[in-house]
Amino acid sequence: MKGLILRLEPVIWFFFGSGFLIGCLLFPATIFALGIAAPLGWVPAEALAYDRVAGLAASLPGRVVLLAMLVFPLWNGLNHLRHFAIDLGGVKRDLWIAPLCYGAALVLSLGALFAVVRL
Repeated sequence: MKGLILRLEPVIWFFFGSGFLIGCLLFPATIFALGIAAPLGWVPAEALAYDRVAGLAASLPGRVVLLAMLVFPLWNGLNHLRHFAIDLGGVKRDLWIAPLCYGAALVLSLGALFAVVRL
């Protein structure tokens, strides 16, 4: 199992890095736009109308962005959880925590893919 994890490490780091990028750039902008700018009236109300947002989320580019905003931060968080568990219990714990974390990330990513496709 350790050899498989080591071979998949570049792919996992791609997901980890993408999750970090989304968490640092897209989440704060989304929180600002929806949590601060919209209530203060800086964003027109019709820009956030349900039909417009649902249409954007149902389009192909909207689904890709929505899926990326769900999946990549998930992998980022579970990779951090794996390394936190290694810090607490040593490298010997990695034999079971790595498959557990990455397996959970894979299952949750497939669930997010299923949910986004059904929009």
